[in-house]
Amino acid sequence: MAMTTVNIHEAKTNLSKLIQMVEAGEEVIIARAGKPAVRLSAFVAPEKPKRKAGFLKDYGFKMPKDIKKPFEKDIEEMFYGNPKKFSK
Repeated sequence: MAMTTVNIHEAKTNLSKLIQMVEAGEEVIIARAGKPAVRLSAFVAPEKPKRKAGFLKDYGFKMPKDIKKPFEKDIEEMFYGNPKKFSK
């Protein structure tokens, strides 16, 4: 892995290029008055936690056996008839 050191003025002038270098795996150090001040590094987004089925059971929520049943009439009306019910 190569390392590049640039001064602040050069970093401001070539920021896009430096970002591409970092994304390609190169290390970039920005120096102030010849002394290293900061290191640019690529951002790695944290993984989203995976959802587990049944995680609400501890809170008293229980999934109905047939979740579609209470909405069956509304769904049928939306697709097959009574359009006035859903328009404003």
